[in-house]
Amino acid sequence: MDEEHKRDVTEDSEPTPVETPDAPVAEPAVDTGAGEVDAAEAAFAASESGTPVEPDAPVETSPAEAGPAVSEPEAAAAAPEPEPVQPAAPEPVLATAAAGTVAAASRPIWSDQGDAPFDDGGKKEKIPPAARVKDDDDDGGRSAGSETLEIVKTIVVALAIAFVLRVLLFQPFTIPSASMEPNLYEGDYIVVSKWTYGYSKYSSGLPINLPLGEGRVFGRAPERGDIVVFKLPRDNRTDYIKRVIGLPGDRVQMIANVLHINGQPVNDVVVNRGEVEDVFGPRSMIQARETLPNGRSFLIQDFGPGGDLDDTPVYEVPAGHYFMMGDNRDNSIDSRVQESAGVGLVPEENLVGKAEIIAFSWSPGASLFNPVSWFANVRPSRFFRVLD
Repeated sequence: MDEEHKRDVTEDSEPTPVETPDAPVAEPAVDTGAGEVDAAEAAFAASESGTPVEPDAPVETSPAEAGPAVSEPEAAAAAPEPEPVQPAAPEPVLATAAAGTVAAASRPIWSDQGDAPFDDGGKKEKIPPAARVKDDDDDGGRSAGSETLEIVKTIVVALAIAFVLRVLLFQPFTIPSASMEPNLYEGDYIVVSKWTYGYSKYSSGLPINLPLGEGRVFGRAPERGDIVVFKLPRDNRTDYIKRVIGLPGDRVQMIANVLHINGQPVNDVVVNRGEVEDVFGPRSMIQARETLPNGRSFLIQDFGPGGDLDDTPVYEVPAGHYFMMGDNRDNSIDSRVQESAGVGLVPEENLVGKAEIIAFSWSPGASLFNPVSWFANVRPSRFFRVLD
């Protein structure tokens, strides 16, 4: 072949460039994730039901993206022989959520029976039970009757504790008169120990007597000079407070305003003179320190000789009895006055307890129902004073 003919063939065999119009640039679509989620749900539902899912339609490619054109002979020579296509079993299509979208697997799809059709890590998601609504009358199973029973139990326990304290240990008393001045004043609030002399049917401190019979249980005799609370022998109900002067077997007498015990005068030393006003008006008085035969010493108050009880007969104290006198010698109804009108001799079973201490003190005029009077009449100097 001549050179001219070869040149013509070569020029004809060169590929002719294909002009393609400029493809318009498409605006990027905003991906909300709904399409992917819907596709995932549809694919998941199809996989559960066994219906094959149609493959997505082939995406058309623009000539610009396809690259340079290839002639048919070259394409035929380069193309490999097609292999037979084996039909594949339909598989569930899982959609992967893009960034900012919700994964389809994280959204539960419930069946009509209310159970989850998927297994999340071997654990099924459970529906939380309905919240229990508490009724106003629901108190955890405790009815009004049980509440009442608890209140009754509390009251019973409190009364039992008060009973034990009052009967066996301590009992409070208020001094109502001036018969024990200058050691106890009207308005003093004292505490009496109950175990000191043991217990008798009159020592309960309650409106009823203890069923202990005659005598005392765990009894111990009082000492000369003790300040004692006892039941008045003529009624066995009224509480009196005096000082023990005569013991069983003693002989007691007042001679010219001087106390004699077993024929011996008691030593008195005047420590103060003054004037007091009582129901009889202003009167001169003395305060003396008296010392009993056993060495007990305390203050007494006296208005001088000439009183109704300054001279008495001899009182012989029988066994099981005690002779009582007030520290305010001329203003006290005590064992110097016979039982029908006064105290007389006091049986040991009438003893209630020993006065130990002044807890509080208010001058006359203070009222329990008027709290203002408490502060106006309080006597702090007498608080917590141990009695001689």
